[in-house]
Formats: sequence, structure tokens, C-alpha cells
Amino acid sequence: MLGNYYYHEIIRKTIIGFGTLFNEIYIKHKDENSNNLSTIRVPLNYGPAQKFLARITEQKDLNRPYQITLPRMSFEHNSISYDPTRKTTVTQTFKAVDDTNKVKKVFMPVPYNIGFELNILSKLNDDALQIVEQILPYFQPSFTITIDLVDSIGEKRDIPVVLENISFQDDYEGDFSTRRALIYTLQFSVKTYLFGAIASNTEGLIKKVQVDMSTNTNIANSSREMRYIATPKATQDYNNDGVINASDDVFVQADDDFGFNESWQDLNDSKSFSNVRKEDIW
Repeated sequence: MLGNYYYHEIIRKTIIGFGTLFNEIYIKHKDENSNNLSTIRVPLNYGPAQKFLARITEQKDLNRPYQITLPRMSFEHNSISYDPTRKTTVTQTFKAVDDTNKVKKVFMPVPYNIGFELNILSKLNDDALQIVEQILPYFQPSFTITIDLVDSIGEKRDIPVVLENISFQDDYEGDFSTRRALIYTLQFSVKTYLFGAIASNTEGLIKKVQVDMSTNTNIANSSREMRYIATPKATQDYNNDGVINASDDVFVQADDDFGFNESWQDLNDSKSFSNVRKEDIW
């Protein structure tokens, strides 16, 4: 039952999207006259804060100059949990067109919250405060990013990133030669969606009916030949563009409530008549 392979890379894309939020953070050092002495882009890495603290402690030569290691930021995802508050009907489906213009039936995604931890490590308190103040105003308490969750059907969704908690730690132990590390820890929850396998649902629906009628059984010698064509006509706005037109017809499925596009064509005169009754022609 669970052997149908698929991989949409949703969790991976969510991790990348979260990290992208914090990869353009800068700090500035100024003199007593507020003249800018240096501008430093704060490096961002994926991994636990303890990893970088151990690296600083064990490799003393990395402390010169201190900008190489501190300040810096690190992040990691540390939890995945189901979100029942965003639950939808399990059997509910929607339709989408894949990158080959084939209609696919997709079951509604399952809501999951992915937990992240962002650590800000700094030697100077002012450096840490500069970083924190460039982050907190965007979260009230959430900030929304757009992620292309399923590439094959162009499924993009706005994903809220919620700031859950902020904590502070001054990691300073030992004598005066021991290096100091200020650590701000920000806990986030990203409200994403996980999709299952994408299924084709084009079976069971006749997309086109064509009937040729002639006044003679010998079609080659017939003096009059008419062609009737009927195709499914959408009665709802499938692509959410605000109008119901021919672009919605491709999404119609067998279990939908739909109408018909009808046309008559005089093959002898190459004239076409759309949405007219047979009696109006004969």
C-alpha cells in the first residue's frame, strides 16, 4: 500500500526557504563619532549551536580575528508535528494541470508544522542586538513566505513562519582567558503542507464526441454532409481566474457537474455553426 514512490522535496524546500530569510543580515561597527569602521555580513550555517561552540573552544587559532567565527548564526529543524487545526476532508480532491498539460487529481494536502531553531552567537552584546533587531520586527508573530511545494503541478502556497519563543544565554565559564559567547535562541514553527502521490484522473470521461451525418450512404457521392461535435463545458471556475471560459474546460472530470459545448459544421460548404439546434440547419 505504501510502496508507491514519490518525492516532492517539500521538507527540503521548507528548510531552504526558512534559511533564506536570514542570509542577508549585516552588522556595523562604528567609532565614537558614529563613523562606520566595518560592515560584516553575518554567516549562516545549518547545524546546532553546540557544534560551533565546540569548534571555537577546541581550535584556539580560529579566534583571530574573531569575525571569522563570531558573530554568526546557525539554524536547524528539530521537530515535525501534525496540525489538526488546519485539517481538511481526507477524501477531498482538487485538479491541476502538470508540466505536460495533463490533468491530475490531487488529494488535499496534510497540514504539518515543522519546528526550527535559530541561534545567534556573538562575542559582543551590541553585535547580537543588531542582529536581533533586524529579525524581530518582521514577525507579528508570523511572516509569510511562498514556496513551490509541488513543481510538477505548479502548486505554490503561502507558508506562515511563526515566531514561538525567544531565549538568551550568556555562555561564560572559566577564567578570563575563556572566550565569551552570547547566544540568542529563536524558536519558529513553519506551517507547511505535505502532498501525497499525484494521480491521473482522466479515465472515464469522454472528452469529445463527433458524429458525421450524410444524405447518402456513399459518403463520397453525398450532396450534403454535416458534422456534430460535442465537448465538455465547465460550469465552475477551476483555475480561479475569476471567469468561467474555455480555459476551465480542460479541468472537467467524470464526476463533475458540467455542460456541453456543441457545434455543427457543413462539410460541403466548410461552414461552422456553434451552439445551434439541428432543426435550425436542416
